[in-house]
Amino acid sequence: MTSLNLAADPVTLTAQLVDIPSPSHHEGAIADAVEAAVRRVPGVEVLRFRNNVLARTKRELPTRVILAGHLDTVPPADNVPSHREGDVLFGCGTVDMKSGDAVFLHALATLADSPALRRDITLICYEGEEVADEFNGLGHIAAEHPEWLRGDVAILGEPSGAVIEAGCQGSIRLRVVASGKRAHSARGWMGVNAMHRLAPVMMRIAEYQAREVDIDGCRYREGLNIVHCESGVATNTIPDEAWMFVNFRFAPDRSVAQALAHMLEVLALPEGVSYHIDDAVAGALPGLSQPAAAELVSATGGVFRAKYGWTDVSRFSALGIPAVNFGPGDPAYCHTRDEQCPVSMITEVSETLHRYLTTQA
Repeated sequence: MTSLNLAADPVTLTAQLVDIPSPSHHEGAIADAVEAAVRRVPGVEVLRFRNNVLARTKRELPTRVILAGHLDTVPPADNVPSHREGDVLFGCGTVDMKSGDAVFLHALATLADSPALRRDITLICYEGEEVADEFNGLGHIAAEHPEWLRGDVAILGEPSGAVIEAGCQGSIRLRVVASGKRAHSARGWMGVNAMHRLAPVMMRIAEYQAREVDIDGCRYREGLNIVHCESGVATNTIPDEAWMFVNFRFAPDRSVAQALAHMLEVLALPEGVSYHIDDAVAGALPGLSQPAAAELVSATGGVFRAKYGWTDVSRFSALGIPAVNFGPGDPAYCHTRDEQCPVSMITEVSETLHRYLTTQA
């Protein structure tokens, strides 16, 4: 088993974590290494739950900060082990999100027993984020160990370019299906073209004007898009079925129910067209007006922006805990063969987090 040195420079620790392959459903080895390392940290309580490793200080400080990061990656693409070229560290997970994990582990190891610590820390390293929701370790923890998810603010180590990205958008994906009647295209009047039934719905989506909304100083832009479409039997046949996936990314001031109602109002599905919900997840309000979150923003120099897309901050928002995304790396490199992270960004996020955790609440 790899022995991790949590007190090492976070850049070195990132490389150590990357060098332990951990694609989703295969997090055992990295969870073992992380568990062994955090058990060597003085003054922390540790829980191993499946391939989730949880640790927390219990110093009864004024506020508690949850540091959460997933241990799994997408399958490696010939990019493990890591390697460094100048100021850039390459390897699977350098961005998504072992650099964030390294920063969090380093903070726990160096501050847990330090008199400089001003906020209690709960560290959550969890499995199964990159796959279906049913495998998400954070969801399992919320269901079976909810007491570990109590805190004043949560920081998720998702890559954000070392800038706070607050909250997240919600998302609904509908499978919209049109039924018709098959016929030879030479006698098209004898059939009903299912694709033609979808056409007016497609036009309404194409003409949709996305709403922009400001929440806590974060500007969210919504979007309604067709992301997949299929139809056709043969080149001389009127199709009797056509279907498409329609995705609505909505601002976190809407609930899932409100977003669905708005979506159906816009689509105005005609006769012969039906839908079912393929996926629906709530967004997360930024919560930057909450004291602990506002102090985090201050520690980062007051720079923040809205998070486009969905992340696990939504789970914390549902628990009433303000949550932000804050981690090293450019999200554009997530899941790529040349996944890479500037080492200076890892250092910057680590220093900012230490400053926040050691500043009087």
